[in-house]
Amino acid sequence: MSELEPTTTVTAVPDLPAEDFRPVAEQLNRALSAAVRPNPVRVAISESQGLPCAEEVVAEQALPSFDQAAVDGYAVRSVDVRTAGEEPVQLPVVGEIQAGSRQPRRLQPGQAVRVATGAPLPTLADAVVPTAFTDGHQANVTVQRAVPSAGYVRRTGEDVQIGDVAVREGDTIGSAQVGLLAAVGRSKVLVYPRPRVSIISVGDELVDVDRTPSVGQVYDVNSYALAAAARDAGAEVSRVGIVPLDPKRLRETVEGRLLMSEVVVVAGGAGGTTGNEVYAALSDLGDLDVRRIAMHPGSVQGFGRLGPDSVPTFLLPANPMSALVVFEVMIRPLIRAARGTRNPHRRAVDARLLSPVASTAGRKGFLRGQLLRDETNGEYLVQPLGTSGAHLLASLAEANCLINVDEELTELPAGEQVKVTFLAQRA
Repeated sequence: MSELEPTTTVTAVPDLPAEDFRPVAEQLNRALSAAVRPNPVRVAISESQGLPCAEEVVAEQALPSFDQAAVDGYAVRSVDVRTAGEEPVQLPVVGEIQAGSRQPRRLQPGQAVRVATGAPLPTLADAVVPTAFTDGHQANVTVQRAVPSAGYVRRTGEDVQIGDVAVREGDTIGSAQVGLLAAVGRSKVLVYPRPRVSIISVGDELVDVDRTPSVGQVYDVNSYALAAAARDAGAEVSRVGIVPLDPKRLRETVEGRLLMSEVVVVAGGAGGTTGNEVYAALSDLGDLDVRRIAMHPGSVQGFGRLGPDSVPTFLLPANPMSALVVFEVMIRPLIRAARGTRNPHRRAVDARLLSPVASTAGRKGFLRGQLLRDETNGEYLVQPLGTSGAHLLASLAEANCLINVDEELTELPAGEQVKVTFLAQRA
């Protein structure tokens, strides 16, 4: 017997009366309390998109940093063209300034300088007459409309003043924030990185998708599906793939992932003989609890905080449908919380059932559904998909929501109002 094998038999989670099932909310709170935000790192602004900012970025220079033309036209003193609305005003054009010019120019009263968009204004100029308000001549321009002081001019600091907060801590950096960081001269920024999630599939019956299964073997669905779900939640994912049901190898693999992950997920690690062996191999790495949760599918699941850093670790059922639902209910909110999301939960709405549904007594149901919108009155409608079978992965692929059925309900007729949570963002 290996030194990692248990000296006593670990039995499967027994069938328990409904009152002994742990409520979904309690299990979820246990998971969320373990969410740890990764330490901030400094990255190039080109790598910061989609990450929460971990600092207050204070502008050290104004934006714009100089008075500049907002349009192509003629830089003037506004007082020199104040009567142009009554009769045209002619001004001599004494030069031209292109965007990027560093040659200082001084405008004398009664003169104009041709300027391009973004060009610095000459001294004394306080307005730009757009080319469309003139005859466009390059030697002597006729101005046909007056412009006010500061008209068609981007003033120094108009966008950002020195000392202003350009990007706030906690803001998710998008394209506009990247542009603003570049505009205030920041090449790097402190961000919270994506939480690292490791996905492991356990089972001697599993083969990877590039192999042909023999009799008794099945494709490893879980590591691919769960890795995709974790990426969708905003994690940096390591799909470890298949680990044989060898206690020593499994333990070594999990221990290694605990050192480089904020979350570890072991698919096939809960329920049945395999679940017992997984528990036996990992239980002394920390506080690991496998029990029934008052939900379906996926009632048997494990959760604990393992390793020296107390990394939240989940043991999921081997069935891909159940594993994905447990991920959606328990693990996705933890990942979102670790990213600093204020509300880590999916959006939920009320919808009217188009067909009846059945649920399991004493357990909260998370049933697959297709969410629709009544174009006449804006009401949400939901069509249940498939049956209550936990193995029906194809119907989950068609679903864009989960129908939530309270523990005390076993049947809901068509027309009943139910709470549904979004799955697909397009919904």
